[in-house]
Amino acid sequence: MTSAAEPVFRRAERADLPALIALFAADALGGHGDTVHPDAFARYERAFERIEASANDILLVGVFGGEVVATAQVTFTTSLPSRGRTNMTIEAVQTRDDMRGQGIGAKLIHHCIALGRERGAGLIQLMSNAKRADAHRFYERLGFKKSHAGFKMVLEALPAAT
Repeated sequence: MTSAAEPVFRRAERADLPALIALFAADALGGHGDTVHPDAFARYERAFERIEASANDILLVGVFGGEVVATAQVTFTTSLPSRGRTNMTIEAVQTRDDMRGQGIGAKLIHHCIALGRERGAGLIQLMSNAKRADAHRFYERLGFKKSHAGFKMVLEALPAAT
């Protein structure tokens, strides 16, 4: 049984969207252009529907004290290299600012790792913004190793956050 002092991790539900959007919008360092402006909500809803419909994506929330305080998305990809191994990517990891330092993020990552094991992933990978030195130390403490350089190409510019 889970104690009242422990976060609960589950699949995100549509009702979680406002809290998730607020988590991302509060992330000044990430620079993803997220916003709580009502005009952007339909776009988040469409993304949620695509994630929810995908057999290879799981959007998770961490709930503590009845509130969404953390999130991560995992994606499973099977590729030919490594003899057809299934890889799991963890992304969009966020813990609400006032909840950091309480172990919730580590428990969330351990939950993600358990999902990877359940789905037969042979490799777990994640990317973290190069500016997030604290996050890099956090992931290394959890057993992740820096191994590759990441590259991005923006194909669609987002409207300015309002």
